[in-house]
Amino acid sequence: MKNLLVALLALPIFVFSQTEETKFNFKKEVKKVFKFSTFYGAVNGGTSISDDDIYSITTGQLNQDVIETPFDYSIKFGVRKIARFGYLPKEAFKKGNENSFSDAATMGKITGFEFLFEGEYKRQQGLTFLDQHHFLRYVADDWIAKVEWLQSGFVGVEYFQASQRYRRNINKELSVNIGIAQRLSEPYGYDPLEEWMLSNNNLHYTWLAIQEGYTVNFNGPGDLEYLDPSGNVVANSTAVWEEVIIPQVLVDYVEKKQNAAPLKLEYSAVIGFDYYKYQKDFWLHAWGSLMPYHVDTGGEFSYHTYNGGQWLDYSGGVIFGYKLTKSLGLFAEGTYNKYWNRNWHKFSMGVNYIIF
Repeated sequence: MKNLLVALLALPIFVFSQTEETKFNFKKEVKKVFKFSTFYGAVNGGTSISDDDIYSITTGQLNQDVIETPFDYSIKFGVRKIARFGYLPKEAFKKGNENSFSDAATMGKITGFEFLFEGEYKRQQGLTFLDQHHFLRYVADDWIAKVEWLQSGFVGVEYFQASQRYRRNINKELSVNIGIAQRLSEPYGYDPLEEWMLSNNNLHYTWLAIQEGYTVNFNGPGDLEYLDPSGNVVANSTAVWEEVIIPQVLVDYVEKKQNAAPLKLEYSAVIGFDYYKYQKDFWLHAWGSLMPYHVDTGGEFSYHTYNGGQWLDYSGGVIFGYKLTKSLGLFAEGTYNKYWNRNWHKFSMGVNYIIF
C-alpha cells in the first residue's frame, strides 16, 4: 500500500506536466506539485492517568503493589498540500495535535490536485498505537478521483480505498456525486472462534488450547496441571485456567488467524454530496458518502457471507460556526464512519464568549 501511494504521488508530475508548447522539466514539475505544501513534524506529551495501588492478602499478610502508567506522548510527521477553508485559522506552525476534521471531506476548497501523507506513533494510557492517513485527490469541474489509506490503531481499522465519481454542481455551495469505489482490507467480520462453537453455543476452549500446544495433566482427584507449549506450569486449578490462561489463549489464537487471513478486495457503488458556505459570521461545511450496493465476489472471507447479504457503509462530517454577536459564538464539528462492522467518530462543540 505504501509503495502504491508513493507511485500515485509521482503520477501527477508526469500526467499533468507536459504540454505541446514546453518540454518536460522534472525539477520544475516537482516544484509545481509541492508548491504551497507543508512538511511538518512534532512531538507532544504529558502526564497520563495516575498510578493505581493494588492490595492483596497472601497467607494473612497484606501486600501492596503499584501499577505505574508511563507518560503519554505522540510523534507525528507529515506533508500536506490542502487549500485552507475559510473557517480554518492561519497557523504559524503545525503542532501535530490539531483536529483537522476537514481532511476527511470528499472535496477540497479548490479544484485540482491535493494530497496528505501523515503518520503518528503515540502512547496513550500505557498502550501504543500507530495512526496513518494518506490520500491523493484530484477534483475537476465534473469528476473526482481519490485514493486513500487509513489506519487507526486506537480504533482498530485499516483499509485502502480508491473512488472515481461523476460530480454535478447544483449551485455554488452544493454538489452531488455518484461513482464506484474499491476497498482493500482485512476480512472484517471473520470470526476465527466460530469453528470452535458447540451446538449449545458454548466454546470448546480447552480443546482449542490443546490444539495450540497446551497440555493438561491429571495426577489424581483434584490434582491438575496445565502446561503451556514450552512445558511450563501455568495453572494448578480449573479456576485459574479458565479466568486467567484461557482468555489470553483466545486472544492469541484470534490474532494469529486474522493475521493469516488474506486481504479482500471489494467493489461498491457510492453516492455522496458536498456543501460549503462561508461567511465571516456563519459557515457550514458538510459532506457525506453512502455505499448502498457491494459486488458479491464470493469466497470464504467475503463480508456478504458474514452479513448474510447487502449492507450500508457510510461516512460523513459537518463543520458549523455561527457568531451570534461580536462577543458570542457557537461551533460544532465532527465526523462519523461506519464500514463493515466498525464504527468510529470524533466531535467537538462549544460556545465562545469574548469580553471587550
